[in-house]
Amino acid sequence: QIFANAGKEHMRKYGTKPEHFGKIAWKNHKHSVNNPYSQFRDEYTLEQIMRSPEVVEGVLTKLQCCPTSDGSGAAILASEQFVRRHGLESQAVEIVGMEMATDPESTFADKSLIKIAGYDMTRLAAQRLFAKANYKPQDVNVVELHDCFSANELITYEALGLCEEGKAGELIDRGDNTYGGKYVINPSGGLISKGHPLGATGLAQCAELCWQLRGLAEKRQVPGCKLALQHNLGLGGAVVIALYRLGFPAAAAGNVSKNLTAASTAANGEGFQVTPLLKLLEIAMQEDKDNLIEKVRAVYGFKVTNGPNGQIGFWVINAKEGKGKIIFNGTDKCDVTFTINDADVTELLTGKLPPQKAFFQGKIKIQGNMGMAMKLLELQKSAQSRIDTLRAKL
Repeated sequence: QIFANAGKEHMRKYGTKPEHFGKIAWKNHKHSVNNPYSQFRDEYTLEQIMRSPEVVEGVLTKLQCCPTSDGSGAAILASEQFVRRHGLESQAVEIVGMEMATDPESTFADKSLIKIAGYDMTRLAAQRLFAKANYKPQDVNVVELHDCFSANELITYEALGLCEEGKAGELIDRGDNTYGGKYVINPSGGLISKGHPLGATGLAQCAELCWQLRGLAEKRQVPGCKLALQHNLGLGGAVVIALYRLGFPAAAAGNVSKNLTAASTAANGEGFQVTPLLKLLEIAMQEDKDNLIEKVRAVYGFKVTNGPNGQIGFWVINAKEGKGKIIFNGTDKCDVTFTINDADVTELLTGKLPPQKAFFQGKIKIQGNMGMAMKLLELQKSAQSRIDTLRAKL
């Protein structure tokens, strides 16, 4: 009830929608598919998340809540001298800093359930940690945080400083909490899907972040992972926040070679099958003699899955002004977003996969304005001959 009503308070104050909480659960369940240590590894659509049995009216459904879990974890804490003596430099992860905070007086001053749910103590610990470690929240690449309920994950984004107060919904809508965005939050699947074995939860978070920094997280590897943030709390109340990085980056280079390659790929979209086709599409837009772009004035997002090394790429097609432009990892707010895998979007743009067939077979998922989505897919057919002509010149 505390976390759910904190979510309702956020909705009243900042206009957050139930779908924002649902998108967090959708993300965490999706992340857990690639985690062999996750309690649940099922992927759900956003609609399935929102239509699962209601736990608290208007804010939380069953698939947005962490399960009861059993589990265990272990960690070895060693001095730098011990690491060097035993030749463990390639595995060593450094604790850059760690802060604990309890509820300050402000938690109870305003009768705010957001604060009762841990906002103020999380913010206090985070501010202390980043100040002492000489980092900013924006320097972080990967986060494991205490998502006992999706509402708490959303509130924690703001408390940790990952976005401004009241802006968590916008962060979620931009996809800045998952692969291809600013941060990857709960790549393990989080408490919601990985599980919440209470005493072992903190060590599970630590283990995931160590694997990420070492480049050993396999299909859930975060590209270019250099700084990791952990957040764990208990009501009544205490919170612990930690920052981690590789202790001996040069020695760990062998572990992270795949990670560095993926990071280079993710920086510009190279390696995706669709990248050269999107470049051709941009040329076709600039040479639009028939002024077809006037029919699709909007901002479109393309989230492309199953790219090189399992990466996810995100392109923004901004067709609102002029002849338009296509930007990899663009930050413009999209009117509609398509999610499709790399092979299917390539077939779609080359005309081998009809748009309607892709939609009805579930190969393409659409979020946002459906009318605009259909217009863009129809335009693809109109512009196909021009794209084919450009391809022939290459």
